[in-house]
Amino acid sequence: MRPASKSFEDGIEADKRKQHEFFELAERFRRASDPEEIMRLGDQLGCMIFGD
Repeated sequence: MRPASKSFEDGIEADKRKQHEFFELAERFRRASDPEEIMRLGDQLGCMIFGD
């Protein structure tokens, strides 16, 4: 039982990291003023939401 519990905890931690990365990227997108940076960050957000 121990390995399944560890795997579950690892999955939760991975989800938390992905969520944190998403919110950091969204904040950078929100604060961006350069059109090229906005486009690049928007593309990155799209990939995070919809996949590559």
